[in-house]
Amino acid sequence: MKLIIQIPCYNEEVALGVTLSKLPENIDGIDTIEVLVSDDCSTDRTVEIAKEYGVKHIVTSTHHRGLAKTFLYGIQKALNEGADIIVNTDADNQYCADDIEKLIRPILEKKADIVIGSRPIKDIKSFSPFKKFLQFLGSKIVRLISSTATDDAPSGFRAFSKEAAIAINVFDNYTYTIETVIQAKTKGLHILSVPVRVNDTYRKSRLVKNIFQYIIRNSFTILRMFIIYRPFRFFAFIGGLIFLVGMILLGRFIFLYFLDEGNGHIQSLIICSMLVITGFQVVLFGVLADLLAINRKLIEDIQVRTKKLENK
Repeated sequence: MKLIIQIPCYNEEVALGVTLSKLPENIDGIDTIEVLVSDDCSTDRTVEIAKEYGVKHIVTSTHHRGLAKTFLYGIQKALNEGADIIVNTDADNQYCADDIEKLIRPILEKKADIVIGSRPIKDIKSFSPFKKFLQFLGSKIVRLISSTATDDAPSGFRAFSKEAAIAINVFDNYTYTIETVIQAKTKGLHILSVPVRVNDTYRKSRLVKNIFQYIIRNSFTILRMFIIYRPFRFFAFIGGLIFLVGMILLGRFIFLYFLDEGNGHIQSLIICSMLVITGFQVVLFGVLADLLAINRKLIEDIQVRTKKLENK
């Protein structure tokens, strides 16, 4: 059983050495532990430090791609190197490395395909009350959309079985955390959350440079993933609302028609007709989108089979 610990990096020379020094060398049930640094075209000594600490696998991008793509390339490299379990952790030493064993235990026991480390958000002093609220709210929304019991959706401290790593895709260029949770349920992957500890970080988050920009980008990601993986539900909800408003106006027209003995209020009937037709058309868009989603699933099934053949 081989475990590969993946660390996406971008200019992490300050903290990477500390992070690497804390990683476990032995875990019960694991025969081999290797480290992989997925470097996103760092301009500092990140790669040199990784080599100094004896990192066996280093993937270096030719240009800056962003966290999501850096994560995905690291996952693919880990699969190519024969990983049975992949753990992703941050280079800033935010997560307690001793909890990696806790993270992979449900996968070893065949209880989960993906395990997410749930941080003690309420106790993190560096998080403002507003940020703590956003973390709670975001995780709640992701739980509702994905139908999973994910306590800390934005957490990057997570473990993947080989099957899960092969199955996941990342379309977003900003972050992979929310997307992988939402798509996991549709792929039949079981997700668990386990409580983990955190350390003081050496730098501020690069994803949350501006809290309002972070909210907008994550909201767009959630909406986009919902449309991709739940297209009929999305369009049927919108179409149903439009149709309902049209029927309310129809009821108003009928009420006023009989009240006024048939005089006037034709505008309500016209608007009602437009809304009912529009609502019906939006629902039809949902049917078409669902058919396209079925086609995408078939393509992804072929992709998974191809990856399995490549990583035997």
